[in-house]
Amino acid sequence: MKIFISADMEGISGVATNQQLKTNSEYQRFRKLMTADVNAAIEGAFNGGATEVVVADGHGNMSNILIEDLDPRARLVSGSNRVMCQLEGLDDTFDGIMFVGHHGREGGSDVTVISHTLAGICINEMKINGKVVGETEMNTLVAGAFGVPSIFISGDDAYVREVKETLPDVEAAVTKRAVDRFAAELLHPEVARAEIRSKAEAAVKKIKTFKPMTFEGPVTFDIELKGPQQAKMTTTLPTVELTGPKNIRFTCGDIVTAYKHMWGCAIIAMTATNGVLGSVNA
Repeated sequence: MKIFISADMEGISGVATNQQLKTNSEYQRFRKLMTADVNAAIEGAFNGGATEVVVADGHGNMSNILIEDLDPRARLVSGSNRVMCQLEGLDDTFDGIMFVGHHGREGGSDVTVISHTLAGICINEMKINGKVVGETEMNTLVAGAFGVPSIFISGDDAYVREVKETLPDVEAAVTKRAVDRFAAELLHPEVARAEIRSKAEAAVKKIKTFKPMTFEGPVTFDIELKGPQQAKMTTTLPTVELTGPKNIRFTCGDIVTAYKHMWGCAIIAMTATNGVLGSVNA
């Protein structure tokens, strides 16, 4: 049985502020905590019957997990040049996907810790076929196109409530209680990891009860960006249209193509934040 883990950092045990995720002495601590949370999910997956686990580091530069501390039974996808972003390496040979340390969407109905959608520097809101989505919901739809169901999530309590609106049966480990976007009531990491391990094991043991989330037909993304310069520059892709000063739309024939297209738009928008050639010497 083959399990894919998409790992983020905002929802791991111990994280409460954005400063803990930046490159400084604090960040080095939280790389270790992230790796430990992922290890708990890996252990739970193997305890539940998994025979193979692949982990995709999906936070920031996507090179946070310490490979020397990772459970040696797992393989790690690391580095940021990826066509499939947080899902690099996923295909139809996997039996389930887990989301470890993930977070709520920006603009959600409830406060979640360090909420954002994919790229906080440029994206305000994202819709797929008219429905507002966060990263977990979007990634779930892409996984569904490969026939892979979402079986487990971990993060703060508000994130769990948010995702369960779409995935009511997903196994969930709560690592903290959201107080504010930059504050949380934290569980001790050992307590959180015990919950991650237990729920991940339970998810794999009942994996046949989960169904992939799929839909047929074309896929339209509507994205509200944070600056008009970001939106304008995405129209260098001829498939992208402006629907407002900071709003773009594009349609693709399937969710996997649309996901890649969205990621391309996000890369352009991030680069355009302060001018695409701002750091280039003539």
